Amino acid sequence: MIVSLSAVALFGVLAFVLLRGRYLGPFSACVLFLFGFFTASTGAAGPVRAMCLALADAARHLT
Repeated sequence: MIVSLSAVALFGVLAFVLLRGRYLGPFSACVLFLFGFFTASTGAAGPVRAMCLALADAARHLT
């Protein structure tokens, strides 16, 4: 639960900044997509969370 709340806060802030700065592109679409899944907690949120955890774990192990 701590990871999902942190992710919601992070993606919420990023979504606000991207919308406020009127930056439109693939990165902003990805941020808004992830923010929607983390806040909605739909049936597809489980695989999206697992993918984000795997990416975070892979990034942590990069040298």
